Amino acid sequence: MTIVPVTSPDLDAAEVSWFAALCSDDYQFLGVPEGRLRSSWDHCSSIVKTAEAQGFRNILCPSSYQVGQDTLSFVAGCAPITEKINLLAAVRCGEMQPIMLARTLATLDHMLEGRLTVNIISSDFPGEQADSAYRYQRSREVVEILKQAWTQDEINQEGEIYNFKALTTDPVRPYQTGGPLLYFGGYSPSALELCGQHCDVYLMWPEKMEELEGRMKAVHTVAEKYDRTLDYGLRVHMIVRDTEQEAQEYADYIVSKLDDDQGTAIRERALDAKSLGVSHQAKNRDVADEFGYIEQNLWTGIGRARSGCGAALVGSTDQVMSKIEAYQKMGIRAFIFSGYPHEEEARHFGARILPNLKTCSLPHAYGRVPAETPATPLGNGVRH
Repeated sequence: MTIVPVTSPDLDAAEVSWFAALCSDDYQFLGVPEGRLRSSWDHCSSIVKTAEAQGFRNILCPSSYQVGQDTLSFVAGCAPITEKINLLAAVRCGEMQPIMLARTLATLDHMLEGRLTVNIISSDFPGEQADSAYRYQRSREVVEILKQAWTQDEINQEGEIYNFKALTTDPVRPYQTGGPLLYFGGYSPSALELCGQHCDVYLMWPEKMEELEGRMKAVHTVAEKYDRTLDYGLRVHMIVRDTEQEAQEYADYIVSKLDDDQGTAIRERALDAKSLGVSHQAKNRDVADEFGYIEQNLWTGIGRARSGCGAALVGSTDQVMSKIEAYQKMGIRAFIFSGYPHEEEARHFGARILPNLKTCSLPHAYGRVPAETPATPLGNGVRH
């Protein structure tokens, strides 16, 4: 099965992104905290600068209540120290009043001169155990308010959670016409409905290829109802070396000091620890072979010590390239990679894989770059 990306089917390049470990998720040995890798401004901003220097097109800046730094403050701090790389800011819907959030994101978009992208998050707040339908309804209304604020002269929202009438939106227009691209991940019917109707990039965590295809088909069907098409993305960890044996040995090395009880504590501290997506990552570990692999070069050992994305591509340069190309043939062209430690692994990937990939920043539906120059632009959308 191949799903043709919606926004620009003629664009054959991939958006290759890295990960800024804002949430105390950087280790030499998984589950063993190390001072030099703590979630500090110095360390995490260094990851961003290294990723930009290596040629990554975007970088995910995650969000957590329990640990780490504030995402939007961090993204603002990155504006003057970067020039080309996009910043993918994770936004937990409902955490900030939506109209204030619209203004904050518009301000960040101007600070970054159009290099802002947004990852819509729908997890619980501390002390909250809301059902899935409520959380995605909250996210739906937040997204609807954001889009009104970014494209209309006033906001009118009559929802289950938010109600506004004839509120002026001046001056919250973002730098990008229509606002930043919205990235989104979720597996429940409510999640797919929200993504298919309102978001731009459907993000998935690693699973067997046939399962990824099934998820793409499901959200594609929803998007078709609204006469929309999506781009598709994969968030996966990375261990790439000159040979498969070297990569496998490094995978064994980074879990060699992992205590399973500590790993469980790390996984369960996340507010999405009981989500449907996380349960599928746990299922991967259950069905893996004795070495932790669920298919060739896809290793689940990472998930022993983190919630969320719980598997890594492990292999030689040729093997990893082949896997990425296979994903691209399926219709995936947004990749968010990471590795341990993040700055060092960015250099491994940058040296071995990036020179062999045609990369881009995903175009914006409101005014994408011309198809004849797909790999040139470093920002999204129309500038004004």
